[in-house]
Amino acid sequence: MRIAVLQMSPAAGDVAENLARIDAAAGQAKAQEADVLVAPELAVPGYGAGDALRDLAESREGEQVRSLRESAQRHAIAVVAGFAERDAAKVFNSAAAVDAAGRATFYRKQNLYGPYEKAIFTPGDAPATILEIADAPVGILICYDVEFPECGRAAALAGAQALLVPTALPEGPHATFIAEKLVPVRAFENQIAVAYANYAGRDSRFTYAGRSCIVMPDGGEAARAPAEVPALIVADYAPAAFADSRAANAYLQDLVRRG
Repeated sequence: MRIAVLQMSPAAGDVAENLARIDAAAGQAKAQEADVLVAPELAVPGYGAGDALRDLAESREGEQVRSLRESAQRHAIAVVAGFAERDAAKVFNSAAAVDAAGRATFYRKQNLYGPYEKAIFTPGDAPATILEIADAPVGILICYDVEFPECGRAAALAGAQALLVPTALPEGPHATFIAEKLVPVRAFENQIAVAYANYAGRDSRFTYAGRSCIVMPDGGEAARAPAEVPALIVADYAPAAFADSRAANAYLQDLVRRG
């Protein structure tokens, strides 16, 4: 599996611009023979759009997901991107995962971060979505979810060999630790790869930490974006190549045996 991660500059509230950026990145990723492109949390409306996120929220059958589907089909690549999902009176912080055939699956963020998200969104109540990309099962989590070991472990126990994580990590005193220490630990403790897609730059509400990454099951960085600027990073991941690491660090196997 070849994974591409889009580190976007924020364009809060500009759906057309963000969809165009995702589409262009899908083409660039495909040109590098990637199987999947992962864009940030709420990449379609822009994380910093604030109260406008309610108005920009759409159903799974809306134009935004339709546009992501068209990008995936046009470039023959799976696309994972965050959007604000409306379901009746509720709005969810969601991710759409659209494969190259246009089939879409969805995940709703379980753990909302801070007053900003909690004032807008309803938390999801389902575990990590598991789907197949390039003949490998992968899980979808969103940002703060991956900071909870329980979420990554649940995805791994459900069979995920990689986690694709749209995120909107702001700059702050713990941002470097989260992006450069916690995310690799999440990969290592579950012996799976983690692709972490953040923003870089700032909008009217947030300054983002960048540092998107693709980390392997042994905790090693396969690709890392800078802190300050947009980037497209790409890395290969062959789950079978980490058999020795899984044998030496058999957390999942030993945990199941104790259970």
